[in-house]
Amino acid sequence: MTDSATPKPTYGVSSLELMASMPGLDFVRGIFARTLPEPPIMETVEPFDCTAETGHVVIHSVPGLRHYNPIGSVHGGYIAILLDSAMALAVQTTLPKGSGYTTLEFKISFVRGMSKDTGKIRTEGRVLNAGRRAATAEGRITDEKGKLIAHATTTCMVFELPKTA
Repeated sequence: MTDSATPKPTYGVSSLELMASMPGLDFVRGIFARTLPEPPIMETVEPFDCTAETGHVVIHSVPGLRHYNPIGSVHGGYIAILLDSAMALAVQTTLPKGSGYTTLEFKISFVRGMSKDTGKIRTEGRVLNAGRRAATAEGRITDEKGKLIAHATTTCMVFELPKTA
């Protein structure tokens, strides 16, 4: 599913100084290109074929048995990780050098179930509005046939990252 030329992911957290040193779009593209570490939470999701443009992020992944809940379907937490990540990273792509964000709230609507047989899914995050203090975004997860699985909205607080000495 991933190109053999794509480097193996390393998981970790980049420093605030590094994040502050580049525009948000460059930071997100660095994660997707694996020149920067992927956030540790993504190890459970195993994203691939990720793309980022200003205000827009796409993440592909495949749900598996390891993502199941006790009732025999993919856990809503898997869906939440993907939607929160895609929407928040879409917000980050709009931020200038020296700015950061945090999620204030998000709401998910589950439209249909997902199983290990669903196959490749596409999670898309798109910014609706990016202001100096707040940003809003929406997200969608669809299957390979384009059927909607879940959708969400988020509000993120935007702030200046601390300056280093």
